[in-house]
Amino acid sequence: MILKSYNLKNPNSVSLTSIISKDFDIPDQLSESQLRAAMVDAFAYLIDNDFPKLVQILYKADVDQYKLKELLETVEGLSSAEVIADAYIARQKAKIETWAKYSPKKD
Repeated sequence: MILKSYNLKNPNSVSLTSIISKDFDIPDQLSESQLRAAMVDAFAYLIDNDFPKLVQILYKADVDQYKLKELLETVEGLSSAEVIADAYIARQKAKIETWAKYSPKKD
């Protein structure tokens, strides 16, 4: 799919693509816009063809269902797949930030 990496200025940190690749088959070297486009396509496919898998992925990623429902109801100008992809990516980035904040620093 897309994105180089979200490394938080720490070469020892986990990349965004490495986290997302646990749920999706994506290449390692993608720009963030390419990653988003790939996620939009993947979520559009899941919405139409495998809704239980979509729910499973969002649950596993710990995307807040109430926040997502509110976004789907209120965001205008974006497809459901775009809203879901943005929420999913934002949640994965938040995980990386939390891990970086609380993991031991390596010298």
